[in-house]
Amino acid sequence: MKAIYLTGFMGAGKTTIGEKLAEKLNLPVLDTDQEIIKKRNMSIKEIFEKYGETFFRQSETEILKELPTKDVIITTGGGIVITAENRNWMKTQGTVVLLHADLNIIYERVHYDSNRPLASKKTKEELIDLYQSRVTFYKDCSLEVDTSNKKIDEIVDEIISRLKE
Repeated sequence: MKAIYLTGFMGAGKTTIGEKLAEKLNLPVLDTDQEIIKKRNMSIKEIFEKYGETFFRQSETEILKELPTKDVIITTGGGIVITAENRNWMKTQGTVVLLHADLNIIYERVHYDSNRPLASKKTKEELIDLYQSRVTFYKDCSLEVDTSNKKIDEIVDEIISRLKE
């Protein structure tokens, strides 16, 4: 089976859904942010503070291409889709599943999280603007699943069912 890439805005549920999906499909799950943390030996926040967003985005592309492309679930950072090279890689190497949630729900999940350098301390309007700047890139996917007000198992079952279509 080709890789399954979970994309979406921060707080959409990529990590949580990825873990449960991997468990149900009996596949390993890898997270691009966690792989960057391991490779750079510093937190995402530290990378942003020390080297900036451009360096972080370059690291995302490197890591993405180093990860396996078969029999794996890969959860991605919310901004990985900004780079056309990343979107093209994921589409040619696997199935890209966009997880989407209502922006009010996302705001409640992320606005106090200091581990999210592009979200913490932003107003709801600023977060919505960030989302709007990426929405076209998110929509460049194989399938879209709304995670708003759904249980984790419901979402995972929907993904599995739609992957078989």
